[in-house]
Amino acid sequence: MQKQPAPALESAECNCLALRQAARHVSQIYDGYLAAVGLKTTQYSILAKLSRLGPLSINELAKSMVMDRTTLGRAVQPLARDKLLTIGAGDDGRTRRLTLTAAGQAKLKAAMGQWREAQKKFELAFGVDDSAALRTALRRAVAAT
Repeated sequence: MQKQPAPALESAECNCLALRQAARHVSQIYDGYLAAVGLKTTQYSILAKLSRLGPLSINELAKSMVMDRTTLGRAVQPLARDKLLTIGAGDDGRTRRLTLTAAGQAKLKAAMGQWREAQKKFELAFGVDDSAALRTALRRAVAAT
């Protein structure tokens, strides 16, 4: 008797694919607006987190953003180069602490209007209530896994 291959999961049923496609699509919308101030969505998020939470170690920020530490480390390099944040010594010799600079705060302030426009565009297309429900569901997905 010949073994039957396991049925393949249809791409329409794959949560990971659906989330990644949606994330890429939404990121493109926000990136389009933030390009006017020279930022990408991830960079804006880094600056906003540091503004809200204060100086953080790379590990703390990576955990807060649900990002791999190495990926975050690469993402902060251009921000440090442009003097939007500083990478200094942490509590011990092994950690690095990220601090938002005055230039970073100014860049974040300049970008907020563009972020609001992207947010408005998404919410007009997807619906304000559905957008809020989506954020809640996505936060639950992060917390559940």
